[in-house]
Amino acid sequence: MFITCIKAKNWKNFRNIDVELGERAFLIGPNASGKSNFLDIFRFMRDIVKPGGGLQKAVIDRGGIPKIRCLGARKDPEVELEFHFSESLEGNSKTKFKYILAIRIETRGKRRTLITREEAHKNGKIILQRPDGIDRKDNWRLTQTNLEQISVNLTFREIYDYFNSVRYLHIVPQLLRYSEMFFNTSVSKGDDSFGFHFLENIMDTGEGTRKSRLKKIEEALKIAVPQLKGFTITRDDRGVPHLEATYEHWRPKAGKQQESQFSDGTIRLIGFLWSIMETNSLLLLEEPELSLNSSIVSRLPALVYRLVSKKKKKQQILFSTHSLDMLSDTGISGEEILLFIPGKEGTRIKTSSTIREIRLLLEQGLSPAEVIVSYTEPKNIRQLSLFE
Repeated sequence: MFITCIKAKNWKNFRNIDVELGERAFLIGPNASGKSNFLDIFRFMRDIVKPGGGLQKAVIDRGGIPKIRCLGARKDPEVELEFHFSESLEGNSKTKFKYILAIRIETRGKRRTLITREEAHKNGKIILQRPDGIDRKDNWRLTQTNLEQISVNLTFREIYDYFNSVRYLHIVPQLLRYSEMFFNTSVSKGDDSFGFHFLENIMDTGEGTRKSRLKKIEEALKIAVPQLKGFTITRDDRGVPHLEATYEHWRPKAGKQQESQFSDGTIRLIGFLWSIMETNSLLLLEEPELSLNSSIVSRLPALVYRLVSKKKKKQQILFSTHSLDMLSDTGISGEEILLFIPGKEGTRIKTSSTIREIRLLLEQGLSPAEVIVSYTEPKNIRQLSLFE
């Protein structure tokens, strides 16, 4: 199942958005335009359904409704999210499920986060509609979504499963190198967005699958980091997993290196490749170009396409990026580029193919990087050189 459309009202940077999604999307815009906040919509829904999560925790972890609600909302107190799901990404595919969640802060008393609307539609028919009569008699029920409750979400369990499988990845190499320094038992293996348990997750993968994936990563790194060969993962005397590779140099027998000696770019590239092979669910990649050579970055879209195309099932991937090198790939179409355009009333999101000037230039063979740079630069950026 895939998300084909997402709508949001009063979510962080966005007063209103209505975005169609395909197999992949590149989120482009200036700093602080809302790219991370857009990805956080999916993380928010995952946090609601994950074990130990729930609506109240997901809101509290983000500072409460006042921190979530768009500053441009003015007198409108609600935050609303709407998702459309289809079995296929083909243009004529019908919407199978629609899920809507609207929340607001309680105006008096405990100032709880309350649900003002929760709906689930299947094949055009409403199968859940809240608040209902029971909710109105006991509004404590409105502090929890039906989506997060296994006992009542059977008719739309597929939506629960979808959000529970969403994967966000933004590996921080220092967490792998100095895991003991950053030790945090509250980070679960299934919710490891920044790579704290990355090596443990590799080790827990079945031996055959693990060796196959590491072999594919090694093949990819032969070009990017040709000195590294023979990727394996082992545990030390304390049971701590370590990624090892042979680093070839002037000595005949070369030498072993572990992740503590790998460059930031190497670690991030390994994590990037592993995550694509590991999951078939929605994958959120935030600035995967960090620490990578520009020539490698320019080939990431094609590399991802090849890896995903070999899978039996299609996969959706959302990239947030500031890299013009990544966007130099002429295989990226205008329908895949989401432009984030900040304004006084919040950020708007436009598919670049809907902007006539951009569409015409792309049709003439120019790369997205050549066309959209003027849309991503902050205004008056050239004055930065005059700053004292």
